[in-house]
This record gives sequence, structure tokens and C-alpha cells, in this order.
Amino acid sequence: MRIPSVAIWCSDGPRVAGFLAGLLIDAAVGDPRAGHPVALFGRAAAALERRLYRDARVNGVVHVAVCVGGAVALGVAAERVSHPVARAALTAAATWAVLGGTTLAREGELMAEALEDGDLERARERLPHLCGRDPSSLAAPELARATVESLAENTSDAVVAPLFWGAVAGVPGLLAYRVVNTLDAMVGHRSPRYERFGWAAARLDDVANYVPARITGLLTVLAAPAPRRALAVLVRDGHRHPSPNAGRCEAAFAGALGVTLGGANVYSGRIEHRPTMGDGRKPGVGDVRPAVRLARLVGFAASALCVAAVAARASRKR
Repeated sequence: MRIPSVAIWCSDGPRVAGFLAGLLIDAAVGDPRAGHPVALFGRAAAALERRLYRDARVNGVVHVAVCVGGAVALGVAAERVSHPVARAALTAAATWAVLGGTTLAREGELMAEALEDGDLERARERLPHLCGRDPSSLAAPELARATVESLAENTSDAVVAPLFWGAVAGVPGLLAYRVVNTLDAMVGHRSPRYERFGWAAARLDDVANYVPARITGLLTVLAAPAPRRALAVLVRDGHRHPSPNAGRCEAAFAGALGVTLGGANVYSGRIEHRPTMGDGRKPGVGDVRPAVRLARLVGFAASALCVAAVAARASRKR
């Protein structure tokens, strides 16, 4: 019976150990300050875009296929490394590279500090680290709302979703999700240039985040001070957002914090009106730190579920 146990360790043990190590590294140090793998990929994807770009959906499909296919191939190669320690190290590196929960929480805390100090200029300078809104004319309440909404949505994008796909498909799932999400940020937004070319990236991102966003909403309910209120807002308002996924996260945060999210957002001179979610007051400066704590709790719960799921799969094989 010991030989099969060794074989199970060689096939599944490195994945469990790698996930756990990657989570611990992210918790300890966050994102690297320079040379982040996602930034390196972004430059490569931009270079490929310059070669492939045409105002046509088919060119966008090819762009996405090449980028995601390359990430999947890299992940498959990492999981085929024969030495279990090396495979665990590669899994840890991939997990750390795709996660952003620690850095997200730190950015939220920096926004809280700036707003609590009344330093609007510093807060406006930091907002682009969280979202793409134009901060130039935003007052403290709108900066607080933008921060809370970004913490809600990015808790799914930066933590829950990559862990979900890592638990489902290992390193290929981790890398593929991060590539899909990055491409959506690069070309998936609506603009004259990307209306057609970015269609594939935007739709694939919607599909990749469908289940994780709903898991994020449910974990937020469980972590909320008033779970019934959070659940009620999630069920009632989660579908009102123009995104099929972001609304679930934002509605759950709104209910958990007892605030109302949504309203007019400015993106590069373009105004978008979002439906309101929640029943309470508009968020203020004092709601930013509770939102950071809530994001941390949801991320911790998602991490525990991911490791448990991967370990349970290994146990079933054993």
C-alpha cells in the first residue's frame, strides 16, 4: 500500500503544497514591485495586438486564442515536471503570480489613510491602482464609493476566481484565468477601437468569472456582520449591474456594509450610470476600512476552500 501512496504524492502532493506555499507567499509579500509576470505578459500581448489588430471580431478571437493557448501550454508543461519538489515550486510561483489579494487590501488601506487624512490629491493619485475611473473631480464620498466597489469586484477577480480555476484545472487553470482577465482589462472595454476586436476577450472573461463571482457573493454573505441583510441585497440587486458578474460582488458588499453602491461613474470623459444596490446610506470615508476587512475575510475563506478542494481530490485518489 505504500507504493500507491508515494505515487499519489508525486501526482497530487506537489499541487497541494504549491497552492499552500503560493498563498503564504502572497500573504507575506504581495505583488513584486518590479518585473511582475502579469505586466510582462501584458507587454507581450500588446506587441501581439499590434501585429494582429484589425477592426474585426475574428482578429480578436485569434489574439485571445494565441494568448490563452500559450498560457495553458506553459501550465501543462509546469505540471509535467517530473520532480515533485520542482513541480511544487512551479505551482507556488504560479499561484503567487496570479493572486492579488494582499496588494488589493494594501491599496484599500492606503486609500483609507489618504481619505482619513483629508488628502484628496493623494487619494486621487491612488485610485487608478484600484480602478479605471477618472478621479480628477471626485470628492471624498465618491472616492470612498469607488474604493468599496473596486474592493468588491476585485476580490473576485484577484482572489476567488484564480483560486477557483486553480482548484479546477491546476496551474493551467491559474495561468489561463489570469491571461483572460488581463486581456479583458486591456481590450475588453467598450471603445471605438475595441468594440469588435475586444469582443472575444470580454465574453470569455464573463464566462470565466460567472461561477467565481457568485461564490464571492456567497462568501461575502457568510462573512458579513448581518448575513441576512447581505443575502437579501445580493438576491434582489445582484442582477441589476450591467456586468453579469460584478453586480453579485458589489451587491453582497453593499448589503454586508449597510451602504448603497452604484451611481454615475466617469471613464476617460465617458459617463456611465450604474443602478443602485443596497438600502443604506452612500458609503463614506469610514466604510473603506470595513470593506478592506471584508475583502480579506472573503479571500481567506476562498483560500481555505481551494486548498481543501485540492487536498480532497488527492485524498479521493488515495
